[in-house]
Amino acid sequence: MSDPGKRIDQLRSQRWLAGDTMRVFSHRARLAQTGWNRSDFMGRPVIGIINTWSDISTCHSHLRERAQKVREGVLRAGGWPIELPAMSLGEVWVKPTTMLYRNFLAMETEELIRSHPVDGVVLMGGCDKTTPALLMGAFSCNLPAIFIPAGASANASFKGEKVGTGTHTMKFWNERRAGRLPDDDWQALESCMTRSPGTCNTAGTATTMTAVAEVLGFSLPGAHSIPAVDSHHPRMCSKAGERIVAMVQEDLKPRDICTEASFHNAVKTVLAIGGSTNACVHLPAMAGRLGIKLPLSVWEQYNREIPVLANLMPAGTALMEDFFFAGGLPALLKQIAPHLDASCRNITGGTLGDVISNAEIFNADIIRPLDNAVSKEAIAVVTGNLAPRGAVMKPSAASPHLLKHTGPAVVFENFADMQARIDSPDLDVSKDSVLVLKNVGPVGAPGMPEAGNLPIPKKLLEQGVRDMVRLSDARMSGTHYGTCVLHVCPESAVGGPLALVRNGDLIALDVAARSITLQVPVQELDRRHAEWQLAQQAAPAARRYRRSYAALYQQHVTQADEGADFDFLQGAELLPEPTIF
Repeated sequence: MSDPGKRIDQLRSQRWLAGDTMRVFSHRARLAQTGWNRSDFMGRPVIGIINTWSDISTCHSHLRERAQKVREGVLRAGGWPIELPAMSLGEVWVKPTTMLYRNFLAMETEELIRSHPVDGVVLMGGCDKTTPALLMGAFSCNLPAIFIPAGASANASFKGEKVGTGTHTMKFWNERRAGRLPDDDWQALESCMTRSPGTCNTAGTATTMTAVAEVLGFSLPGAHSIPAVDSHHPRMCSKAGERIVAMVQEDLKPRDICTEASFHNAVKTVLAIGGSTNACVHLPAMAGRLGIKLPLSVWEQYNREIPVLANLMPAGTALMEDFFFAGGLPALLKQIAPHLDASCRNITGGTLGDVISNAEIFNADIIRPLDNAVSKEAIAVVTGNLAPRGAVMKPSAASPHLLKHTGPAVVFENFADMQARIDSPDLDVSKDSVLVLKNVGPVGAPGMPEAGNLPIPKKLLEQGVRDMVRLSDARMSGTHYGTCVLHVCPESAVGGPLALVRNGDLIALDVAARSITLQVPVQELDRRHAEWQLAQQAAPAARRYRRSYAALYQQHVTQADEGADFDFLQGAELLPEPTIF
């Protein structure tokens, strides 16, 4: 006999809605106050729709309408939907960086779920930090959950050239700084670079993390690749509304789906899609909410066997709409099927193997086979005396001639210092220099902003230079390109070796050897570290906040290799259900 699933009286929402107590009476009376009939909610699973829509979050500006489609699906399946707005982390707008607020949204998601009478949740997001944040909160509560990706924006073109959001912003900006892009062209580009709501349409962080959500098992198969304005998208939202009700009845929860093998599948997927280095920060944080360790060494375990197969910018030439028409994420997963654990479960109740078996590839140039890769490696982890706990970079978006390079450091103590001096004609810099930016890590910034792709000095741009080795404890947008060594760990603000680098020091990068070395004698580094400690006692280099959320962040954030989550939120412990007074 099949499992009948949960009865209505076993659902957590009934603690709020069922029975004959004064508090339950008050709950039902308040619903009547807002126009609900008893028949609308009694005897039904309650589904929370956590929506990160806002007017200013252009990636999510269509999610208000999509939430209505989710509601329709929930009602059709016999549930009762309640929409719960959450902080909208629009990547372009939220300052100083959305990464500062990823943990904030994760906390908000967790507490929205725990404190309300919901039996399951639909998570609506997609812009870079919203995907990991929403899932982190859901993992910590362990109630049935589905993630709906916002979808990528439509393809764009400028003067016949296909234009990728973010990727071409930097390329065209460099041309403008070099004096090669006039005002008329600059304004024309401004009006056509992004043509619709939706996330960046390249293999940036948004695309990377929504792919992670799907391969972990939390989106409907194929949902990741649907463009934001395609008619498939509202239909997918409606199906998600139906499916979450069934998941509640089946009691199918995140910890029934997500395992260590699921996260290893996610790492392999990021590599195959040519995904963002930001995944190296988000995936350990997500896994940590389930008590799973995902060290940086996992990337090195797989990155030599899984090449970049998605011909997507910035490593390739296509955009997400092209990827969708080529077969989408299920088709890409089919190409790496021998390397995946196909037994991992998903929200359909089936397995990853079921998804792969039904996939078709319609364009073998955009979704390539293993023997015709776009690039050999998507992400590399380098270590050495400059990054004892590791740093990451994206060889697929770097300049091949710089993957083995030694050059003198040009040091910027913080972001403001870099902005003030980078274009100075007096800056002592050459194309062989290594640009070094300090104090932009999790504690130092705070929040680890996307400052790692330092701009090329203007005087070098005018000479035709378009890439240099750049080194920092910051992150870099997944849409961007360049030979950038990122997430240097430990960061400079907590006394990592990056804090000790001085102008003129030779830095050697050897990606093939996976090394990053500061060529300074150990005795000299010890002397500098002692000086740094004395200086910190007098005036900390990192700005330390005494109040506000930023103070909480600086006190409790972990380092990049651990996911930059809060130390007190990690672990698999589930909290008891809230007391209803």
